[in-house]
Amino acid sequence: MAMLNQHLIDPQICIRCNTCEETCPNDAITHDANNYVVKAQVCNGCMACVPPCPTGAIDNWRQVSEADAYSIDAQFAWDELPSQQSTAQQGAGVSVPHRLEHLLDSGSDVLRGASAPPWSAARPHVNLYTQNAPATAVVAGNYRLTNETADSDIHHIVLDFGTTFFPVLEGQSIGVVPPGAAPNGRPYHARQYSLANPRDGERRGCNNVSLTVKRVIRDHDGNPARGVCSNYLCDLRKGDRLAVIGPFGSTFLMPNHPGSHLLMICTGTGAAPMRAMTEYRRRHQCDGAAGRLMLFFGARTPQELPYFGPLTNLPKGFIDADLAFSRVPGRPKRYVQDALRERAADVGPWLADRNTHVYVCGLKGMEEGVLLALRDIAQRHGLDWQRVWADLRREGRLHLETY
Repeated sequence: MAMLNQHLIDPQICIRCNTCEETCPNDAITHDANNYVVKAQVCNGCMACVPPCPTGAIDNWRQVSEADAYSIDAQFAWDELPSQQSTAQQGAGVSVPHRLEHLLDSGSDVLRGASAPPWSAARPHVNLYTQNAPATAVVAGNYRLTNETADSDIHHIVLDFGTTFFPVLEGQSIGVVPPGAAPNGRPYHARQYSLANPRDGERRGCNNVSLTVKRVIRDHDGNPARGVCSNYLCDLRKGDRLAVIGPFGSTFLMPNHPGSHLLMICTGTGAAPMRAMTEYRRRHQCDGAAGRLMLFFGARTPQELPYFGPLTNLPKGFIDADLAFSRVPGRPKRYVQDALRERAADVGPWLADRNTHVYVCGLKGMEEGVLLALRDIAQRHGLDWQRVWADLRREGRLHLETY
């Protein structure tokens, strides 16, 4: 009897972020209003979808006969994975590292960022709480970051976990479960948000975290659309309780080595993990951190740039910050990739330094422009970009988190 090592997605952990479907080079992943699923007869076990998944929901396997493979319709109806009937062999007997190395060595564009964390990163806790068993947090503060006249309504939200065990690291994210039900009658799925706080809490020594949330009132085409979770979060008041799952993320982490340099490139609410890393370094300057910080931060206007005030007050000797604005009246449009190219003389040596870690976070549209700018800068400095890129990814020094 022909056997199949069937690839499945855990609906209890999946946060429906679409990363797997977007990443899969074989169109083996699809979704409906309930679940993301894998087409058994299309998936070839290439593993390209596994490293980018922020929760690990994608990394599940069941060994079944081809005749008994779980159908797409069956997977769409699941609220949890079926029980394991036999020991699954991940990747049909081929190790994940071997498959990833093949993709990296082949120059494939499937893996654009690192599949491993920095070598000196702390070990993260992941998936401690699921949608069926979430943690409860209490709102300790909800502050609007952008001016009342700005088009973007961005909030800094502090969540306190009290005595609940909820350890996090810079670069990780959590899922927030909004109350109510979707049009299909099922409870809303969790939405993912990057953490804006360092590991020792938004307030040092406290068991709390912070989020940077933009109220969504329009879809990508500019049509009116009310984001279910973003509006829920932005409207929360101090003392409100909410359901949280996670934490998520095991690769987009900062290095612990004090000599590591952080090259951070972000737009809008993509500032959250950069704020977490910057604040951790700021708090621990006296601990001997010799690594440097360089930040390229983009928004349409200064009024729509979250954390604009605190950022401009940081000492220049602590962080080299370059702010790019694309919609300032009377000025040409300037994006983060433009700022990178303008600072090529400074960025080039960073790319040549094996202590440099690159972090990119923001809208998906920025990703290609940033990578092309880094390629051009590397080439201007006589560096082999393909080798630099491969080294950055293989060594856990290039991290992309775009949405």
